[in-house]
Amino acid sequence: MAGPEQARHGKAAGGSPAFNPRSGARLAVVQALYEMDISGKGVLDALAEFEAHWIGREVDGIAHPPAEPAFFRDLLRGVVDEQRAIDLQLDGALSEGWPLRRIEIVLRAILRAGAYELMFRPDVPARAAISQYVDVTHSFYNADEPGLVNAVLDRLARQVRPAEVAERAQTGKPGPKRA
Repeated sequence: MAGPEQARHGKAAGGSPAFNPRSGARLAVVQALYEMDISGKGVLDALAEFEAHWIGREVDGIAHPPAEPAFFRDLLRGVVDEQRAIDLQLDGALSEGWPLRRIEIVLRAILRAGAYELMFRPDVPARAAISQYVDVTHSFYNADEPGLVNAVLDRLARQVRPAEVAERAQTGKPGPKRA
């Protein structure tokens, strides 16, 4: 696995999909959550550091995509502020015997960010959020991890947005496009 500072970006660097500003914000949030977890930094320090030194810049030969600033801030603050509720829901969505605390740090950050959008951002369609975090996962992993993220976030979406998931299953319509 590549560390968050080494995530592949754009088709020219590793073949992963190019990131739009919202996708870039999601990737930056995962990187910031990882950094906060290993360094003990607070949310304000992480926001300042990522906005000043990482987002939209090339650092050590690694291009970090641009990010929608307000979306990045909302996601990072939201995950931190709602972490207890998020972790409780994720523990329920994970397989028995695999609580969130046993999940590797980067995967935990991806799941928390995805769960925040599913639980607290109804303006983002559930399927779009899940797809976006599967794409983010592909930036760090090449094995089974994207499937794990897809399965856990899908299970969570069925719990926190049952009407939306059921409606999409019945109609087959993808819903709004804004991700």
